[in-house]
Amino acid sequence: MTASTDDTVVAIATAPGRGALAIVRLSGPRALEIGERLVRPWPPEARHAQLARAYDDSDTLLDEGVIVFYLAPASFTGDDAVEFTCHGGPIVPATIAAAFVSAGARPAEAGEFTKRAVLNGKLDLLQAEAVGDLVDASTRPAQRVALSQLDGGLSRRIVELREAILGLEALAAYDIDFPEEDDGPIPPTRILESADRVIGDLTQLVATAPVGEIVREGAVVVIAGAPNVGKSSLFNALIGRRRAIVTDAPGTTRDALEAVTEANGWPIRLIDTAGLRETTELVERLGIEVSREYLERAHVVLVCGESDASLEEARLAVAAISKAPIVETRTKADLMSPAERTGNGSRHVLVSAETGEGIPALGRAIAAALQSTNGALPLDAPLVTRERHRFALELARAELQQFRDAFAGGGVPAVVAAVHLREATRVLEELIGAVDVDDVLDRLFSSFCVGK
Repeated sequence: MTASTDDTVVAIATAPGRGALAIVRLSGPRALEIGERLVRPWPPEARHAQLARAYDDSDTLLDEGVIVFYLAPASFTGDDAVEFTCHGGPIVPATIAAAFVSAGARPAEAGEFTKRAVLNGKLDLLQAEAVGDLVDASTRPAQRVALSQLDGGLSRRIVELREAILGLEALAAYDIDFPEEDDGPIPPTRILESADRVIGDLTQLVATAPVGEIVREGAVVVIAGAPNVGKSSLFNALIGRRRAIVTDAPGTTRDALEAVTEANGWPIRLIDTAGLRETTELVERLGIEVSREYLERAHVVLVCGESDASLEEARLAVAAISKAPIVETRTKADLMSPAERTGNGSRHVLVSAETGEGIPALGRAIAAALQSTNGALPLDAPLVTRERHRFALELARAELQQFRDAFAGGGVPAVVAAVHLREATRVLEELIGAVDVDDVLDRLFSSFCVGK
């Protein structure tokens, strides 16, 4: 059931656990009344930070901190709001939030503060999603794209496309309603060219979806090869810390290990997998099956070997499973003889987890492989980062294509063909939240943290 926006809600806006500071957030029609009742002294004006003490209903001191209040609509939510910065830890912020609840607020639901910002017109739906993406960002590219979307970059592009469709709809309506005006009817070629232009713009935006997914989720980069060729050591070297257990015993890695990092600006999900080999040991065999699953959905595979023979054998095994670009990686380069190095030339990337040799070059090779299949990483341009975005844009494009085909064929009355334009406009309006989208809102904000 959707919570009422007439309630005053409270939540701890900072992460739980031990910390120097925490923020207790209060928003709604009674926020100032409840705040003034329990926090003293009260700031003389809005947006003025005041050192104050928080009390419960029995006038027991709970903490000393900093209070700030905001008057509607000049707040994040668009409602009256209060933020009390107190000492961190599990008890202090919890007792202050409980005191606000006792005074008449109710605990906020997940994402309710941001949901209210959308309902009050402070953010559109794409910007609200960007808030969640920014909180979840684990790489700098994800942070950068989320900030751009929060600033309205993608929203502005969607609005431009919507305006272009409305312009096309106006041309079609003029042709329908005023066919015999002095200026003459609108040339059909003008309407068709306008339709083609908008279809092309939508296609270009949809084409950013694969890169957008990589930015948001990270490209899957799988380290694969035979057992005991240095895969786990390479995994540790690439992420800069010890995550994988490294021993001389083959089959040490039984399950896939995953870490998020970057390769020359590309966000990647680095996967250390079990060594590829035939085995009768049940647990290791299950680990190898997991390796195969990762290889099937990899964006790039680092095929590892400690000799030319083991590297070629691993390459053939991976090529039979994965269609992803392969970066051939000669591990344990510190043990190679000068003759082996000379013979290698530039065929393989030579790396040593022991000395760090080749790690920067491997990062560049990963980035080059990703760029070869996905194009450049356009962090400053609007990107489609969610399946919801892609689906809506493809649906709008399909409606426009149906309009164009019907209008060009002439077998369908123009007034009927124009229905497709109205549907394309509605789809884009729903994408940014310009129409009633209660179900979309409920699904979106259920994934948010409480207090955001």
